[in-house]
Amino acid sequence: MAVTEARGPRSAAAAAVAHPISSASSWVRNWASQDWFAVGYFVLLLTALCFGKGPHRAECMVSVSARFGIFLFVLALVRVPLLRWGGPASSLLYRSAIIATLLSTFFQLRYILAAVSPWTDDAAIYTLDMRVFHFEPCVWLDRFVSYGTTEWFAFFYFLYFFILCIHVLPMMFLNRDTNLLNRFATGALLMFLSSHILYMLVPGYGPYWYLQGSFQHELVGGNFWRLVRETVEVGGAQKDIFPSLHTASPTFFAIFSFRHRKLMPFKFWWPVIAFVATQIIIATMFLRWHYLIDIVAGLAFAAVCQFIGQRVADWERAKRERLGLQPVWMPLVYPWSRASD
Repeated sequence: MAVTEARGPRSAAAAAVAHPISSASSWVRNWASQDWFAVGYFVLLLTALCFGKGPHRAECMVSVSARFGIFLFVLALVRVPLLRWGGPASSLLYRSAIIATLLSTFFQLRYILAAVSPWTDDAAIYTLDMRVFHFEPCVWLDRFVSYGTTEWFAFFYFLYFFILCIHVLPMMFLNRDTNLLNRFATGALLMFLSSHILYMLVPGYGPYWYLQGSFQHELVGGNFWRLVRETVEVGGAQKDIFPSLHTASPTFFAIFSFRHRKLMPFKFWWPVIAFVATQIIIATMFLRWHYLIDIVAGLAFAAVCQFIGQRVADWERAKRERLGLQPVWMPLVYPWSRASD
């Protein structure tokens, strides 16, 4: 999902060398908002693990500490900069480190949650739903369960992972508008990293486990339902329900696309992602993964992170230009893009 570049790499590179990094304090001063988000995230994870009482706590601490060290090493290379900022290696390394920080911790989250939060809040969440909303959508939707409806919603639930890829990867590795990237990345990182922290505070398995005796129809589907179950079983964090990232992420992408609908390809994409987002949200309840409060929290989280992300990104850009600091992002320079410049 590429767009045209707003500032050229030469003007950004000029800002990068206006104030050379000469000490640890000036290195930290050159950190961007997402750097602080990631560092704060690692610190919170390690703090929680220090006080955790569940299994695999020591192993998780070693693994998280190692990833934290790697991320700080990348920050040292890029933000000092020991690697020339603006070069292909520096830009690619930094972008890859941001994505690796998110993915690597998510795939270990099931062990981190077990170590930090060995309890479950399903009973409290369900009680809150009944007190506030007076019904649970997954139970009400049970009457519509069939082979066809299960496959329909399983398809959209599984489509979530594709939706993540077609938004995050092109934006990070193909997009040439670094201001647009900064708005997107700041809000998205805030959303994902904060959600992981909230999972430790409000762990729960979901209605499929806690309300299993309340359903009259078994979910039976075909290939997509099988893929969903296998993916959740193998790669899911298990107790990651509040807020629902399956709700927050596509909603965030839909809001972002709508707000930038004057640009390509968002002009044509926003109605598509808006429809897909509604189906994914319904799927999270139809397939009994989430309570209604998880959905409400996910919608609110998407809107808040979208708003804060844009404000922080615009403030960051203005501050760094005013102080002559290194730009938050530099465009990746590929051989074919050089030939076309």
